[in-house]
Amino acid sequence: MADPRYAAVVDVLGTYLDGLYHSDPARLARALHPAARYVTATDGTLVDLAMDEYLPIVAARPSPAAAGAERRDRILSIEFAGPVTAFARLECAVPPRSFVDLLTLVALDGRWQIISKVFHYEVEAEEASCPT
Repeated sequence: MADPRYAAVVDVLGTYLDGLYHSDPARLARALHPAARYVTATDGTLVDLAMDEYLPIVAARPSPAAAGAERRDRILSIEFAGPVTAFARLECAVPPRSFVDLLTLVALDGRWQIISKVFHYEVEAEEASCPT
């Protein structure tokens, strides 16, 4: 029998990836816990944002969907640390950057939510872009 937690986490990750591809902060807010953290050190400095700092960045940028960019995202793995804690590794792209996202999820109030987003990115071209 399939673990219902797996399907629930896949659903949240789908909402998250849709939010990134469409630059839709409302979709992302459904997937991300309000206290979630957005963290990277790819460029050698620590970027650590709260959701009230991160979601406006998403809202202000052109979406890959509107630009006609090919959608390149996939869930690489999902692991459960217990009944209410999970970890997911994803790949996605917001041109000109491609990302590896390490997401920690918690189940609270009857639903799974991303509580932390730690990521690394590679720049595919020399164009300006916003982080995912």
